[in-house]
Amino acid sequence: MEFELKILGSASATPFLDRHHTAQVLTVNGSQYLIDCGEGTQHRLMEYKIRHQRIHTIFISHLHGDHFFGLFGLLGTMHLNGRQEPLRLFGPAGLDEILTTQFRHSATHLGFELEFTAVDTTQPALVFEDKNLTVHTLPMRHRIPCCGYLFREQPRRRRLLAERLPAGLTPAQLGALAAGDDVVDAAGHLLVRNADVTAAPRPARTYAFCSDTLYTPGLAELVHGVDLLYHEATFLDELRDRAQLTHHSTARQAGQLARQAQVQRLLIGHFSSRYRELEPLLAEARTEFEPTDLAVEGLTVSV
Repeated sequence: MEFELKILGSASATPFLDRHHTAQVLTVNGSQYLIDCGEGTQHRLMEYKIRHQRIHTIFISHLHGDHFFGLFGLLGTMHLNGRQEPLRLFGPAGLDEILTTQFRHSATHLGFELEFTAVDTTQPALVFEDKNLTVHTLPMRHRIPCCGYLFREQPRRRRLLAERLPAGLTPAQLGALAAGDDVVDAAGHLLVRNADVTAAPRPARTYAFCSDTLYTPGLAELVHGVDLLYHEATFLDELRDRAQLTHHSTARQAGQLARQAQVQRLLIGHFSSRYRELEPLLAEARTEFEPTDLAVEGLTVSV
């Protein structure tokens, strides 16, 4: 089953050349989840041949424009293209008011239901669950209410060991074994013991999206051991004071957080437009945590 992240934008407040505002798509078992929706997101979706009609859930981290200014245009295009399926939207309180105002003054009436849920950005909480994953909020320390999101795959089914399976099992019996049950006959007599023909499921995969934030060591506990961590790295560490003033992090701090959290892999992004070249930020993060990569446009990571 796929668990794949696609980076659509890596820029901070000001776009730069081929760096665009923050947006990512997480695909799990064919379902697509949009994380932030900066200006131009629908263009990036077209560029990477991602069908926006397949997106059913959107998560917005905060209400700075580089993280949600693309949302109204995307919703409008979904409407114009005849979308009818409901769309779930999660984000800080006030996002619904902004969208309602835009809809009213542009006389826009969506042809599909937009289900908005305001999230509490001050404490971690389960905000969404479906057949593929659970999503918890991650409190960020930014200039306005802001949260990240922790995506955790639902527990996976046990693995059937083909070489140990007796012949003639029905699909229902195979399903029962995959679910962890023994196979019994109508009288309740044991036919196949689950432990004899299955192996433990593979660990559930995890992705943590840490949006704009001051360096927060306490965050390491919330994202401990995740397979993939995205953490903003707006500045080089020589501008640590600037990062503190603007409530952002440096590349070195992102690496420190990843090391403290003992994650498997780190992606850094949200780069200031003052940096034409990104290799210095990557090198700095790697001094703290070697398995680090740049979350640049078009990057696809399979977990």
